This record gives sequence, structure tokens and C-alpha cells, in this order.
Amino acid sequence: MKILVTGGAGFIGSVVTRRLLDEGHRVVVLDDLSTGFADAVPRGAGFVQGTMAGATAVLTGGQGPFDAVLHLAARALIDDSVRHPERFWRNNTVESLTLLDAVLRAGVRRLVFSSTAAVYGQPERVPIEESAPTVPTNPYGASKLAVDLALEAYARAHGLASVSLRYFNVAGALGGSGERHEPETHIIPLALDAALGGRGEFAVFGDDYPTHDGTCVRDFIHVADIADAHLAALGGAVPGEHRNYNLGNGKGFSVREVLDAVARVTGRRVPARVADRRPGDPAVLVASGERVRRELGWKPARPGLDGMIEDAWRFRRART
Repeated sequence: MKILVTGGAGFIGSVVTRRLLDEGHRVVVLDDLSTGFADAVPRGAGFVQGTMAGATAVLTGGQGPFDAVLHLAARALIDDSVRHPERFWRNNTVESLTLLDAVLRAGVRRLVFSSTAAVYGQPERVPIEESAPTVPTNPYGASKLAVDLALEAYARAHGLASVSLRYFNVAGALGGSGERHEPETHIIPLALDAALGGRGEFAVFGDDYPTHDGTCVRDFIHVADIADAHLAALGGAVPGEHRNYNLGNGKGFSVREVLDAVARVTGRRVPARVADRRPGDPAVLVASGERVRRELGWKPARPGLDGMIEDAWRFRRART
């Protein structure tokens, strides 16, 4: 297939692009490099620097025709979305609608969308199933849910085959692609930096939750498994239908378990301090993977926390 990957210069997008190339697909990356890196785009992929405003020119220009679009371009900082909601509604929702219009004009028939577990807000039950109420508690989750809903309508009205993949916590690295956000907000790279002495003490936000050790429990999944899920979704998309799938490990790890694993992998103590809870942090967020396993035949191949951290640690050391 000929595939456009938006956001393909980012952490997840670059790994997805790498896996598509491995499978023999032809890939063009569209990324404005606001959070991505040009050197993260895998060799063998075409690259166009630009926003979704340029998607029509890419899809209908000399590089086409395209068979599918994988849409991973977005802002993803929850705290920032609360402070600057206008940025998230514009970048995540308005630009996605611009892309959808370009997809229709170009006659592209398949689209896989990078959504988020943040669409569920505070879950009523765990593990979280796709049928759970979608009540996002921040503009980031709301901006992504709006695109999920738009895709459902576009599929029904225009015959688009579309899939939304709702990620939980993505970790690990693949080859030269790993996390290098600025600012960094994800637990594993923050813990690795703390182990290296680069960011001071790691902040544990609350140790009095109703969990086995008092700290929050989260579902982690390897970025390479996320990439494989995109391949499965691409093959399983059905014309005229929109489907949502949760992508998680199905098993939760507490903050303290993550810190212990980082210490095991690095051989270094992770200096940590207990801080106040963050408003709105659920005690447990764990995905149910039953639907995606049943309908797409996908399940994580790299479920071990230590393995995810080892890959992230290898990437981190290579850039030191």
C-alpha cells in the first residue's frame, strides 16, 4: 500500500512508519516538526514538512494516489490542554477535520486514528472496555473524542473504513526511535532521568490510593506493539464502519513497581519523594484488550515491564 503517516516524526509515529516499511509498504510522512524530529523519520520514507493544511496537496499531488492514512499528529500534554485549550481544539480537532476533508477529496478509503484512553475520563469499572462511558475530564481527551465521533459520521456517510486506537501508556523504544519529549511528562523517561541524576527526585503524586501499595496503577504497552496494532487495524478496517479499540497490556503496574523496575534495569537507585495527589488522577487505569484480540487478532507481544524499560534505557544511553 501507499500510506501517508501524519506525525511520523514523533515517538510513536516514527516506530509505526518503521514497521510499515518493514512490511513492504510505501510511506510518506507529513509532520510540522513542532514536537517531532526530522532525524526520527526512518530511512526509506518520504518526508513533507507541514501541517494538515498541506494534506490535500500531498494526497492529490505527484506522490499519490494513496491507499490509506494513519493519523498520529496531535498535541498530547494533559496539563497544557487545561491551560491552553484553544491549542488542542485547533491542533487535534480542527486540523483532523481538515485532514478528513483532504482524505475525501483524494478518494482515500482507509484511515487509522491515534486516539487516547483519556476519552474515558474517570472510569466506572476496570479493566476499561470500549463500551465504557466517554466522559473526558480535560480538553485533550475531549479534542480526541470529537475526532472519534467525526470519524463515525464520515464512515457512515461516505463509506470510509476507519479505526480509532485508544492508547493507554506507551513505553519502550525501537531502533533509533524513542521518547524525547520537551517537556517530558511520561513516567518511565522521567524515572530514567532521575536515576541518572538529571532531574532531581522523582515525584510520586500520592501514596494513599486504594491500590496494593498506595500509588496509582497504570497500563503500559510497548511502542512496537502499538505499531503492530496499526498494521492490524489497517488490514481490519471495514468500509462504511468506524471501530474503536483499546490498546493496553491488560495488566497494571503501580508507580512504585515502575521505580523498582527502573532500579533493576539500570542498577541505579531512583531518588523519589511523595508529593500531593494531582487533581483528577484515577487510582487505576487498565485496558480490556478483549475486543481488539477478538476482532483484529492482536495482543501485546512484549508485555513485560522490564523489557520496555530496557529498550527505553538503551535509547536513553545512546543519546547521552
